[in-house]
Amino acid sequence: MPANLTPQYYAAEESFKKAVSVEEKIAALEEMLAVIPKHKGTEKMRADLKRRLSRFRQEGTKKARASRADPFNIERQGAGQAALFGFPNTGKSSFLAALTRAQPKVAAYPFTTTVPLSGMMPYEDIFIQLVDTPPVTEEIIPPGLAGTLRNADMLLVLIDAASDECLEQLDFCLNYLKNKKIVRETTAPGVRGVSPDKILVLASKADQPESAGNLQIIKELGPAGIELWPFSNKTGQGLEDLRERIFQTLGVIRVYTKIPGREPDMKKPFIMKRGSTVLELAETIHRDLPNLMKNARIWGSARYDGQSVTRDYIMGDRDIVEISQ
Repeated sequence: MPANLTPQYYAAEESFKKAVSVEEKIAALEEMLAVIPKHKGTEKMRADLKRRLSRFRQEGTKKARASRADPFNIERQGAGQAALFGFPNTGKSSFLAALTRAQPKVAAYPFTTTVPLSGMMPYEDIFIQLVDTPPVTEEIIPPGLAGTLRNADMLLVLIDAASDECLEQLDFCLNYLKNKKIVRETTAPGVRGVSPDKILVLASKADQPESAGNLQIIKELGPAGIELWPFSNKTGQGLEDLRERIFQTLGVIRVYTKIPGREPDMKKPFIMKRGSTVLELAETIHRDLPNLMKNARIWGSARYDGQSVTRDYIMGDRDIVEISQ
């Protein structure tokens, strides 16, 4: 059976041939695996891609272990990880300092941040991890940055609203994310990437007089469908609204559990993907629980408190779930 490979596949294959670093080769193989047609004629090719991808990932892991710890590999913590991305002096480090307890080096000169730095942003009863990254320019892209961005749950693209070049900043950042396959419309299992709905464009320095006119220009001439979130690290404008927006964009819910006859545990919720079912919660609690579960009751999104629900019931944010064995 012919493979009938697509132009997208051949483009990804060409990127693999031109790749220099292990990270670039992994990204290209992931793209080839994501876009290759899935039918009997490509079974052997897909198996070969998976083997090559596994080999390069192992190679990358060995190199990281042989050398010092990779500073661009940020371990995910909290309810989700949001990576900051943008040009020098767009306020990324100040944004991190304003919303977390992290203390990044903040200065008026460019390239103050040389390696990623994370901090935990409180949101109600949970924490969300924000990762500040080294800045980019059209001439300078920090090595390892693509991996940090690709592994994040969502991206915060920062532009300087007071700069006459804010539209150029936005265009470059979005094109970089697309060309490096960091942002992907669809992903196959095992392929890293961030979906387009997991990107927020933040416009810093909204308190400065030049910002209003520049933001209007972006709305008129910028990419279609982009929603701008103006904020100011100096005055605090928009920062609290962004906590809520970041949480919503992550696409997660908080679920609390209770033991029959006892009060619910409201201190440490389970973090689940939006659309998760009671069965998926049971699997998260313990691998054997789905087989032992006899009944489940919901407080919150159900029609009435304590309603018995089926295993495929889709939970809502801040639901309380009681599972009986």
